Amino acid sequence: MRGHLQAETEAERLERRVKLLELLHRLRGEPDELLPFHQALALRPKGEHHLGLRTIEVDKVVGSVDRYEDFDRHFLPKTPHTLERWKRLRALQLEGVELPPIEVYQVGEAYFVKDGHHRVALAKATGQKYMDAYVIALDVPVPVEPGDTLKDLILKAEYAHFLEQTRLKELVPDAEEIRFTALGRYDLLLDHIATRRYFKGLEEGREVSWEEAVVDWYQNLYRPTVEAIRRLGLLRDFPGRTEADLYLWVMDHRYFLAQELGVDLGPEGAARSYEARFGPCWKRLGGWLKWLFKHSIQIPFDF
Repeated sequence: MRGHLQAETEAERLERRVKLLELLHRLRGEPDELLPFHQALALRPKGEHHLGLRTIEVDKVVGSVDRYEDFDRHFLPKTPHTLERWKRLRALQLEGVELPPIEVYQVGEAYFVKDGHHRVALAKATGQKYMDAYVIALDVPVPVEPGDTLKDLILKAEYAHFLEQTRLKELVPDAEEIRFTALGRYDLLLDHIATRRYFKGLEEGREVSWEEAVVDWYQNLYRPTVEAIRRLGLLRDFPGRTEADLYLWVMDHRYFLAQELGVDLGPEGAARSYEARFGPCWKRLGGWLKWLFKHSIQIPFDF
């Protein structure tokens, strides 16, 4: 009876906490839902294997197979019936009842609950660090991390599709990760590869395979552009963006310059021009002054 009363009190506090967190997330414009497992399946897993009973970190349990709408992103109950179930489990726990292990899918460093949602909610609410779980691990080309949002998961699914389409990791084993901050960008890379394949075929008068075009694009177009971006420290001028984001911007700018000037400036020249035109205002001013001095232009002054 005493455990039931304590569980009742804790459930009331938890309900207020959930409402406060929901309000804070709304004010900040932050997502407040668990990650859905079906989105993890979009990462194109190559297989799965059972790891058996393991002790896992509670903080890394961030998603659900089929109940992601019943709990918030902190895995706390959002609906009356989930809160009521949480309260009953808490009463049993306070009375010394040992709860069974949960069942989860492991995707990278993150876990998605198959069975035992309320037990996870209980562990989260009470500050439990570890819990026992039967684990099924998925083999995915792009791992999920505990701090990922739904948008991150969708972006990673797009990247997994790109890797499947290009086989980049197989063809270029030392290829670095290509990550975007906006959706739909990997399709643009596929267009770049297809275009590269077409023009290379015209130049050499032969049929160029898709695999050869992928390697050629990465080694002679993508990597040199990213290396130029790094040498210039261009990423510092665009916080919150990635090298892949800048690659697309610089490539668009390179094409524009080629149409405007009638000459291809190459990765380095395009990156420098992009920085001068779209970087911070003090850098644009510095580039303009360098251009003035280089061309010995006299600036008239009226007194």
